[in-house]
Amino acid sequence: MSALRTPLTELVGIEHPIVQTGMGWVAGPSLVSATAEAGGLGILASATMTFAELEAAITKTKAHTDKPFGVNIRADATDAPERIDLLIREKVAVASFALAPKQELIAKLKDAGVVVIPSIGAAKHAVKVASWGADAVIVQGGEGGGHTGPVATTLLLPSVLDAVDIPVVAAGGFFDGRGLAAALAYGAAGVAMGTRFLLTKESTVPEAVKQEYLKRQLQDTVVSLKVDGMPHRVLNTELVDRLEHSGRWRGLAAAVSNAAKFKGMTGMKWSAMVRDGLAMRKAKDLSWSQVVMAANTPMLLRAGLVEGNTQAGVLAAGQVTGIIDDLPTCKELIDRIVADAVARIDSIAALTADHNAAPNGS
Repeated sequence: MSALRTPLTELVGIEHPIVQTGMGWVAGPSLVSATAEAGGLGILASATMTFAELEAAITKTKAHTDKPFGVNIRADATDAPERIDLLIREKVAVASFALAPKQELIAKLKDAGVVVIPSIGAAKHAVKVASWGADAVIVQGGEGGGHTGPVATTLLLPSVLDAVDIPVVAAGGFFDGRGLAAALAYGAAGVAMGTRFLLTKESTVPEAVKQEYLKRQLQDTVVSLKVDGMPHRVLNTELVDRLEHSGRWRGLAAAVSNAAKFKGMTGMKWSAMVRDGLAMRKAKDLSWSQVVMAANTPMLLRAGLVEGNTQAGVLAAGQVTGIIDDLPTCKELIDRIVADAVARIDSIAALTADHNAAPNGS
């Protein structure tokens, strides 16, 4: 199979310019090591892990692959510095961030040889992290399942490409070789996918939940503010519909209850959760009600993505779920995406070759 060499593959030392994003409760050692073995960049999601769980997850991933992988860290977490020390100590290849890390954290990681790739949602944020030394950025358009703005990838991507001169990885709406070829044509260095990797054999999401995703159509997701107080794209379920139509105080009461459950599960102290909340409130300019709702999110996602309880949990999803219809292995998925992208790039190149060819008899 032909290879696609891009600034991303050169920067990280991976075979294919495809990234599996750090999805909470989903991107664990099984999925990440399978992605790495298939030649892509797998990213462990650490926001829903205790420090000890992250340590164990890194060890388990390294036991299954000797290829590069990354870890996604919440830059506003109170133990972010300790987690960064762990990444450096374990020689993890990539540090990924959902929020812009502080300049000194970027410098510390880069000094240790760790590649820093924040996720951003606007050109101005890309400019900021690039000026702080970020090696690359992932830019996710509104089609994605994370906390993204309303701007579609087709417009957000070129705006970021025009603003920075570091590698840009496109996310939001990608699932096949057509998308990868298109992203490369825009000037991106690769694509990042969440929902597409969630729907693979190595994903630990319960089979019944995967089938729930596969049944959905393109119009079956909703961007909700009621899940955690910030825009969050999820599958439109009965629970989400109830949340969307619930009053403010009812939603807050449920959020406080779930925050207490998350505290018990992770072993976090209330003081640490309050410190995290204060940091989040300052970093994102959130109201206290939004901070409480944000603490609610991990439990809602865990109920659906780990326990398989779609009645009590929410299912984060990009719009792309409405066009996905199978559950390949990570290797099958990456191989076919790359093969299709190469074929499409070759066919586009043939258009100019045919046009420039001399006519017969001349």
